[in-house]
Amino acid sequence: MTSRNGRQPLVLLPGMPLDAALWDHQTRHLADVAEMRVANLSGRDSIAGMADLVLAEAPERFAVAGLSMGGYVAMEILRRAPERVTRLALLDTNARPDTPEATANRKEGIALARQGRLRQVMAAALPRLIHPDRMADRPLVESVLAQAERIGVDGYEREQTAIMTRPDSRPGLAAIRCPALVLCGRQDALTPPELHEEMASLIPGARFVVVEDCGHLSAMEQPQAVTALLRLWLQD
Repeated sequence: MTSRNGRQPLVLLPGMPLDAALWDHQTRHLADVAEMRVANLSGRDSIAGMADLVLAEAPERFAVAGLSMGGYVAMEILRRAPERVTRLALLDTNARPDTPEATANRKEGIALARQGRLRQVMAAALPRLIHPDRMADRPLVESVLAQAERIGVDGYEREQTAIMTRPDSRPGLAAIRCPALVLCGRQDALTPPELHEEMASLIPGARFVVVEDCGHLSAMEQPQAVTALLRLWLQD
């Protein structure tokens, strides 16, 4: 579906605890082919609630791209309203439910954030969020930390709660009928390529792409590559 100006509606869904800055390069460089909006997911504490919020605010039909937590929400949207989604992009995400170990780590992070240590929690998480070579990229690191601070402790807790209680999305992937892109960083330590290969194998006709020299935050770490791949996905 395209609008009168030839651009199609695209909803971008950020990861946890990130905001529109995650998609800065994409929103600046895809504006000629897409009418974009970045959803604010931090006000809800369940993936279902986040999906309902997006569906209430989105155009009647739209493409959706989600990174990490945003991917969980995108898959929930497909379960709830598949007829409204024209295209699906899943970036650095995971169709499986949370593991007990991950849930325990999330609860520990919430407890520390409640003690006023959110920035410390995020700083400690950075080696798993970005490629090792990017740890010295101060603008990138400071952007991630600043996004977390804008989401805030309450938003961080709500988003972590949603992630901990997310469903197993694998059973519904075979029902997806729109063009789908599954993309991840080669060095994604949180959701490695094999998890994306699994998702792509379950979605009929999905395209699976691995971005080299890239960790979990692909849209920020390799913005030119990700933007180019999203452009192809939108125009295919």
